[in-house]
Amino acid sequence: MSDRTRILALLVAVAALAAGIVYWWHQSKERPPPAPPRVEAPPVEPATPAAEPPIRYPLAQGPESETLPALGESDRFVLDALASLTGSESVRAFANPNDFIRHVVATVDNLPRERAAPRLWPVQPTPGRLVLQGQGAEAALGAENAARYTPFVRLVESADIGKAVALYVRLYPLFQRAYEELGYPGRYFNDRLVEVIDHLLAAPEIAGPIRLVPPEVKGPVPLPKPWVFYRFADPALEARSAGHKILIRIGPENAARLKAKLREVRAQVTTGAVRQ
Repeated sequence: MSDRTRILALLVAVAALAAGIVYWWHQSKERPPPAPPRVEAPPVEPATPAAEPPIRYPLAQGPESETLPALGESDRFVLDALASLTGSESVRAFANPNDFIRHVVATVDNLPRERAAPRLWPVQPTPGRLVLQGQGAEAALGAENAARYTPFVRLVESADIGKAVALYVRLYPLFQRAYEELGYPGRYFNDRLVEVIDHLLAAPEIAGPIRLVPPEVKGPVPLPKPWVFYRFADPALEARSAGHKILIRIGPENAARLKAKLREVRAQVTTGAVRQ
């Protein structure tokens, strides 16, 4: 091959290479950019129903050893058990014999509230009448008023708290049934009991006379029991819960004695009492 032929072949090769480069460049401009990769959305988890509130203070239950009566037929069974607990029939003088378990549950639930209706109390109203010191605008809670509650406080103090809590755990299905019947399905009565005990333990200790406001009488007809309607003169005390007001009315000494027993109860029902 002559030098001229070699030069001609080299020019043809260079031209072909240049044409290929131009063609590739045009193709790359006209080709649309590749589509972005498809991202799959994560699967939607089905909504889960709200979990039941956890039980804070569960009571450990032993093996079933007896069949409890129906809630509506349990009064005699429960009162007999209470009498055997104290070793005295005096419990019957204090207890309300009708719907005892239901009344216990309703009263416990109401003590932190503004009112705890006496008709729902599991115990009979304290006999006698409110003892006053002074009259009219100078009326105050008499120191002797606390003596009306002393017999009941002594009865509570005489109870063996270990045995009392064992009886409570033994009867617990009745308390739980009454609590759910009251309008708390799925809630645990023992948790509410501990909550109420803590509330009662926080009741104030009042030193000195506690002034009362006499009832306001409108019209010519006097109130048949005016002492029932006395209120605390101090708005802060009057705004207290029904449970706090009860502990104030029974006097500081009786309140301290009841609080001591409440602390014993709390210590046992929060550590997993076992059915005896």
